[in-house]
Amino acid sequence: MVAFVMMARTLALRLHFLGHLDDQILPSLKACAGKRLSSPGLRTSTICFPTCSSLSPRGVCTTERDPMFLAAGSVRPYQKLFPSGSGLSLLHHLTSDEDHTFIKRLTSCTSSQQVLRLLRSYPLLSGAAAASILHRLADLEHDSACGLRKPQILLSDAGLNELCQTLEHDSTKLQDEVLVRALLGCTRLYLDPQSRLVVRLVFESQKRLNLERLSVEALCGLSRALFALEGPNSGMIKQAMGQLQNKDTAQWNTAELVAVYSMLANGLGEDGCYLELLNKMNTQALQLVQKMGPGAISEILGALFKLRHKEALPLVIALCKQAVHHVQNFADPELTVVLSALMHYGHSDHFLVEALERHVPKVAFTAHAETVTKVMQFFRRWRILSPPVFNTVAESFVYRAEEYSTWQVSQQIAALGVLGYLPPDAGRLFRKVESVLHARFSQFQPRALLDLLYACTLLQRYPLNFVSKVFSPYFMQQLQGEEGSGIDHRVLAQLTQLYMTVKLECPFYDGPRLSPKFQVKSFLASGQSLETPVEPHFYNAVKSALVDLLGAQSYFASRVLTPYCYTLGTYYASTLVLKLYSCQFLTPTHVNLLIGISLWLYMPLFFFCIYADIEIKLDEEGYVLPASHTDEVHKRIALCIDGSKRFAANAEKLLGKEAIKQRHLRILGYEVVQISYYEFEKLKDKKEVVEYLHKKIFPHSYRLSW
Repeated sequence: MVAFVMMARTLALRLHFLGHLDDQILPSLKACAGKRLSSPGLRTSTICFPTCSSLSPRGVCTTERDPMFLAAGSVRPYQKLFPSGSGLSLLHHLTSDEDHTFIKRLTSCTSSQQVLRLLRSYPLLSGAAAASILHRLADLEHDSACGLRKPQILLSDAGLNELCQTLEHDSTKLQDEVLVRALLGCTRLYLDPQSRLVVRLVFESQKRLNLERLSVEALCGLSRALFALEGPNSGMIKQAMGQLQNKDTAQWNTAELVAVYSMLANGLGEDGCYLELLNKMNTQALQLVQKMGPGAISEILGALFKLRHKEALPLVIALCKQAVHHVQNFADPELTVVLSALMHYGHSDHFLVEALERHVPKVAFTAHAETVTKVMQFFRRWRILSPPVFNTVAESFVYRAEEYSTWQVSQQIAALGVLGYLPPDAGRLFRKVESVLHARFSQFQPRALLDLLYACTLLQRYPLNFVSKVFSPYFMQQLQGEEGSGIDHRVLAQLTQLYMTVKLECPFYDGPRLSPKFQVKSFLASGQSLETPVEPHFYNAVKSALVDLLGAQSYFASRVLTPYCYTLGTYYASTLVLKLYSCQFLTPTHVNLLIGISLWLYMPLFFFCIYADIEIKLDEEGYVLPASHTDEVHKRIALCIDGSKRFAANAEKLLGKEAIKQRHLRILGYEVVQISYYEFEKLKDKKEVVEYLHKKIFPHSYRLSW
């Protein structure tokens, strides 16, 4: 009997509500009501709703108690009906000063509880203020998985429930932009598309869309909301986009351009959709770029980055130039987006670098962790050695490391490794790195851990306790699982060089060995090389001068894989092999025989493969031997022809990977002669080049003219 009375009461209330709606949506709402009336009382159901990152629905089990207003997930804003003929509307038109004060207080809220307390302290709100509350709650409650952190906070608040009822009741009185903004706020809070508020707002939006009077910004907001509710095939979206495309883009202002770029980047512009519209917008944006502020620059660059728009490079360059004037004005997330987009498009600017060098040292201790990391990635990407930035970031790392994610820790140290730069207080820095590894080792993803340890070895720091774990079968399984379709060559090369470094520079290391199946035979590989290929023009100039110096090309070998491809099993084996090659009384045949014995004694096999740009062989008396000569080789000279890409872009300093290569060549017995581009460029003619090479290769011998 009680259940029957409850059902009858609920039906009466629903029909009363339906009587206030237009006939166009009455059938669909009755259908929804009929379905829910079939199972009165408490029940469990699965509600599908669109996430903000994809079109695939997410099913979440929620508990419903005869709801008139449903929220997807566990969000259920209110259950009581708005009493007929009673209640005061919250949507009063406040003065602009009152709205401004409210929005300022709302923006300063740092938690949902603060927003809800603020809502209770304002009995009268404008429509714009009410919609802003939904968006602020979404900002504060969104988590990294595009869900809500604490939906129970929203479920239990009476003030928010009343606000939602009022938005529904007064939807016809809202301005176009406020109506659309409220609908978009509902989607950001994952409200059920079949809830009364969402249905009411969608219906009201459809009526106004049919009038073809919506502004550019309102059309964009509506399209974003409908995309979240119904996906890209929504009829209303096609109608809205048709109206948008019919507008004259040459008349759009910056705010309108930003709105459309943002809307396209949030899903509608995927797979090359609306390219014609996008190209027209790029043309208009180029005309307005000099008037754009930091927010607009960040929004447009971020949208182009998301859309992967290949034809936008002229606009990207213009935005980069404009960004130089606003570096100090960018909010941390905005600067992060700008640098990410510029790295994607492969563009940098000397003046932007200078602006960053002035700005970053001032904010390194207070800026967002991701912003600091992105700055380091930007300098690493362009091989920019910046002691002011690197020193300050390294110092702040000592105090802020706990704030950084493991990936951010890895990327910051990796930037130092790539540039081969040790900050002044390197001891404190690496003690902090070690403490982070001890405390959070299990939290590091395999690639992040490998990048971090590899960077440490580039800087001649050897965290052996952690390196030994990298060579374990368990870590290799993790790495294979993370890579998915197989470990790429660059990762294998990093592993190989990491192991080679440990064996050569830490001969006392006696931990796990790298399995042969994860070793590479060469660090050179197309597009994934740990060695920078020699520049052809530079190489040919040196090669031609060497022919004049030595008398024939047969006296030197080009791009040689070093003969030191051998197994290092233990300290004894490594020391033995190095000594065998230095023995003057043993022929190469004897050496190879003894190495063969050591290979049999010390398994598993491991090959060290380093390329020398040019190799010259000398006999015991210092005479040059033909390159094909294998007997009586007393000394080997490795010429490293170091072009500009092997140095920092703005300094005469070798990159970390080139410095470690030369270090290992010396350990392996080579005499390394560096031919640097900045010295070579000063030479005027071939005669000077030959004399330069003679002094470099044979500094203690005289050369007769021939």
